Amino acid sequence: MRKIRLTAFVSMDGVMQAPGGPDEDRDGGFEHGGWTVSYWDEPMGRFMDRTFDTPFDLLLGRRTYDIFAAHWPRVPDSDPIAKSFNTVTKYVATHRPDSLGWRNSEALTPDPAAALRDLKAGNGPDLLVQGSTVLLQTLLAGDLVDEISLLTFPLVLGKGKRLFQGGAMPGAFRLTHSQVSTSGVLLASYERSGVIVTGSFALDENG
Repeated sequence: MRKIRLTAFVSMDGVMQAPGGPDEDRDGGFEHGGWTVSYWDEPMGRFMDRTFDTPFDLLLGRRTYDIFAAHWPRVPDSDPIAKSFNTVTKYVATHRPDSLGWRNSEALTPDPAAALRDLKAGNGPDLLVQGSTVLLQTLLAGDLVDEISLLTFPLVLGKGKRLFQGGAMPGAFRLTHSQVSTSGVLLASYERSGVIVTGSFALDENG
C-alpha cells in the first residue's frame, strides 16, 4: 500500500493560493501571488529536501501540473529536484487526458476518487502531492492523506484558496518534526494517527 504525502505552503489564515509568483493563480481576483518568496532561507530548503529523500511519484491537480510542466522540463537535470520531477510518474486529475505532454504523465480518469483509492492500494513509491488545491479537497474528504508537511508563513492573506476549505474527514495527526526558519516560517510534519479522542474539562458536579 502506498502512502499519500502532502506538502503545502500556507498563510496563518490557511490560504495556499499562488505561493510562487504573481501570475500563478489569479482566480477570485487574488492579488498576493508570490507571497512565500521573500521568506525563503536555508532551513526551508533543507526541510523541502527531506520531502524528496525517499522514492516518490507525483500526484497533481491539473492547474499545478500545468505550472510544473511549463517549468521543470526547462531546468537542467543537474538540479536534483528537476531530475526527479522530470523522471518520476506524474498522476494527474484532469478532464483533458490527451493534453498531458510532460513525459511519464498519466491521467486519473474517468473517476479520480476511485482511481486514487486504487492507486493508493497498489504497490509503488509514496505519492507526493504539491499544491493542487482542488485535488486536495478530494483527498482530505476521502481520508486518503497519510502525512502532511506544512510550511506556515507569518502573514495573513485574508482571502484565497485554502488548504482546508471544508469537508475534510475528521481525524487525528501526530507531530513528527518541527522547527522554525530564520525568517519565522513554522516547519512541521504530521502523520495520521487515528481517530479524534474527546474529553471534558467540566467540573464533576458530585465532586
